[in-house]
Amino acid sequence: MSTRLNLTYPTALVLRALAEGFVYGFDVMDASGLPSGTVYPALRRLERAGCVASHWEEENAARREGRPARRYYEVTDEGRSLLARAHARFAGLDHGLHTGVTAGDRE
Repeated sequence: MSTRLNLTYPTALVLRALAEGFVYGFDVMDASGLPSGTVYPALRRLERAGCVASHWEEENAARREGRPARRYYEVTDEGRSLLARAHARFAGLDHGLHTGVTAGDRE
C-alpha cells in the first residue's frame, strides 16, 4: 500500500460494492446506502492507497446518453487483499449491500 488506510466499515463496504460490480460512485451509493459525502472520499482514499484504480469514460459515450461522464473504478490486487482482511474484521460485511440492487441497474 502506498498510503496507510484506516479500514472503517464504510470504506470496506465501498470496496465490497466495487468488487461486486458496482463500478461508479452513484452505483456504489445505491448498493451501499451510503451518502455521497462518505462514498467519494472513500473512493479517493482507496485509490491513493492503491486499492482501486479508476478511469474516466469517453465524453462522447456519456453525451450520447445525455449525462456527465462517469469515473469508473476497479479493485486492484491490493484492494482484494484489503477486502479479505475486511471480511475477517467486519462480520456483517456480507450483508451490508442492499438486496434487490444489482450492478448495472442504474444504466
